[in-house]
Amino acid sequence: MLEEVAVLLRFQVTNHASLRDEQELSLIASDRHPERAERALANGEHRVVPVAAVYGTNASGKSNVIDAIGWARTAVLSSFRHWDPAGGVPRRPFALRRDAGSWPTSFCVDFALEGVRHEFGFTVDDDRVTEEWLSYYPERKANRLYEREGDTVRFGRSLTGRKKIISELLRPNSLYLSVAAAQGHPQLSEVFRWFRSGLRMATDDNFRTRLDNTVRLLFDDDGNHGEPRPAPVLELLGYADLGVSGLKVEEPDEAVMDEYRKLTRVVRDVLGDKVRVESPGLRSVRVEHRTGEGVFPLDLAEESSGTRSWIGLMGPVLTTLARGSVLCVDELDARLHPYLVDALVGMFQSAETNQSGAQLLFSTHEASLLGKNVRTELHRDQVWFTEKDPATLATRLFPMTEFHVRDSVENLEKRYLAGRYGAVPHLDDDVLRGISAAVGGT
Repeated sequence: MLEEVAVLLRFQVTNHASLRDEQELSLIASDRHPERAERALANGEHRVVPVAAVYGTNASGKSNVIDAIGWARTAVLSSFRHWDPAGGVPRRPFALRRDAGSWPTSFCVDFALEGVRHEFGFTVDDDRVTEEWLSYYPERKANRLYEREGDTVRFGRSLTGRKKIISELLRPNSLYLSVAAAQGHPQLSEVFRWFRSGLRMATDDNFRTRLDNTVRLLFDDDGNHGEPRPAPVLELLGYADLGVSGLKVEEPDEAVMDEYRKLTRVVRDVLGDKVRVESPGLRSVRVEHRTGEGVFPLDLAEESSGTRSWIGLMGPVLTTLARGSVLCVDELDARLHPYLVDALVGMFQSAETNQSGAQLLFSTHEASLLGKNVRTELHRDQVWFTEKDPATLATRLFPMTEFHVRDSVENLEKRYLAGRYGAVPHLDDDVLRGISAAVGGT
């Protein structure tokens, strides 16, 4: 069952966007905290944390850490079905170096299926997949399922099924894993499903998809005839104290949807499958507000950015918690009050509310999550930082565990804002004084 398989242990990336050299983000626990929703692998080799936060200044590269995970996921889900066969690889390598296109980009993901550790990785350049590998660890030793170099794929004894037939369908710019899943390979389809349903993304680019997720949780078309369920979506709406009493959802005009489908086909015929056409969504959403004079629905576009953000997050958060999967959120604190951010993080951190072992990985500026005045306490093995190298402008990703930190004793927020861990902006007050003088003289 998918509810028991989605665990993210480590993610490694080289030469993606601002991440020039190999960077590793680990969700493996280094300390034991029984009050948090830790999960142990079947062989007891590792325990994983339920929450990990990435801090850094603006333009330090923390969003690119989340983006790298999302790009690797997209490559698995789309390289065979949607990438233009003659279009190469739509990657974004680190651009601040000479001959940027000649440097390959690599990704490696450690995760667990049914409690057993797996490792999947691949390397690409602008034209093709140059390497790809998949292993699992039934014991502590790696058992290789397959290994690819260029167009040559070598198989381990543990991989069964139609391996060579899949190889014949393999394109230079598609992953073997993507082809195998499209052909219904039993073993490899399980890994593919982890990337599709066990690893979820929440970024500005996929708000419409996340909104549809919220709507699907709110309405049961088969058994409830379009009537909203009282929980848990509406309860979370009320909990956020946004003045919202409900959501009104309307089915789309079929003529509009038909025109959208025709437009999509025309655009892809002209520009290729690599082009993404933004979907208008399955339903239109209006937000209801109840006053003494009645209930008044407003278009979602008329709501505050914070209200829209919360509604767009409810679906992915509740689905992730229910299924025990992984949710990656870019700038979790953007547009949300610190109390709401604290509450959302606490839903994952608490063993009481996170009974399926779900994981939340997010980038943020919200330093109060490190302090003593929040309900949710993040520990030192859950905090990561990003900094730009001044010579190369490449991002360095490093954990708080590199520092001598005593959990529950030191005020992590105060020490972070004081610059003890780095990853804070260096602001020159002389510049402000110079600006003030210049403005005053005009």
